Amino acid sequence: MRGAAFVQHTKITNVAGRIGYISSEEKQENLYAVYDTAPEGFWQDLARENQMAFMRSGTEGKCIEARELIIALPKEMYRYGEGHMELLKDFTEGFKEKYGVECIAALHHNKTRSNYHIHLIFSERRVLAEPEVKIASRNMYYDPHGKHLRTAKETKDEKGNLLPGYTVIPKGEVYERQIFDKKDEYFKSKDFTQDVKEYFVDRINENLVGRNKMFVFPKDGPYIPTKKIGKNNPKANEIQKMNEIKDEWNRQMIYARMYQVPYESLKEVKQELIINPMKESMRRSEKKNDPESFKEILLKATKTLIVMVKETKRMRDKDFDHAWGDALKDFIKACAEIAKDVIIRIGERGIER
Repeated sequence: MRGAAFVQHTKITNVAGRIGYISSEEKQENLYAVYDTAPEGFWQDLARENQMAFMRSGTEGKCIEARELIIALPKEMYRYGEGHMELLKDFTEGFKEKYGVECIAALHHNKTRSNYHIHLIFSERRVLAEPEVKIASRNMYYDPHGKHLRTAKETKDEKGNLLPGYTVIPKGEVYERQIFDKKDEYFKSKDFTQDVKEYFVDRINENLVGRNKMFVFPKDGPYIPTKKIGKNNPKANEIQKMNEIKDEWNRQMIYARMYQVPYESLKEVKQELIINPMKESMRRSEKKNDPESFKEILLKATKTLIVMVKETKRMRDKDFDHAWGDALKDFIKACAEIAKDVIIRIGERGIER
């Protein structure tokens, strides 16, 4: 059965530290290759310029120096063996060509070798064709944090000596050199996240055949994305159980599509069984998030969908058209009644019916 692609998109507040982590043989037990498209010094310059822009903006919080994508690769692609660098270069150069930004990537397995994946760090800024250089028309004074001060008095002690950590740039010298354009706002959007998932799935599928090929959960589609479980997450067990239910829901959706169930009808099933009940639950709880309620709704919905798929499998054409067309809501209701007697037990081996 085809698997769903996983691409995680995160912000990076310390790009040098993150690059050091993903590319370190000491910190990564199964590091196969590292590939960088940027010239020497690029990532240091990027971090410096981002920090300077962040400081000038006066924004609270932490400066975003770069962004990272974690791309899960199917186990079938591990056959590359000695071609790991070729694989990583293909993905990294392809990303640079499509989005026009520099990136650095590393190809890993996790500790147990159960998760073959790429870490790809990229810049939100593009290099200017010509750097913008600003010359000081008078002496420029800065505090230890790099903030520009209006007067020299703020930087000196009673004897007129420069305070520790304070700096001055004399008149006529360069006080600011900008080598990057502004951040591309597209990289912050949901459209980018969806687009890059589809892009990487296409690249992955070039290396797979038949039923091994991957797919992307379409936006507003009938599928439910699973949640990534971070390292040392105290709720890992709860998330895993929820993911198992979501996997079963998605599996049943794939079966339904195999039986030629209309895509729009499946979207309506999700609306009736999950989205509408969740909205009602949120309304009753005054918009407070309730994981237990969501789990109960999802479990009930999945049981109903299992029944719907089983009923569909033995339907004749006329019954099929009626159930998945004009009588869809009645069909959902009838299957929900049958589903009350369906038992789904979540255990170490997944879902048992």
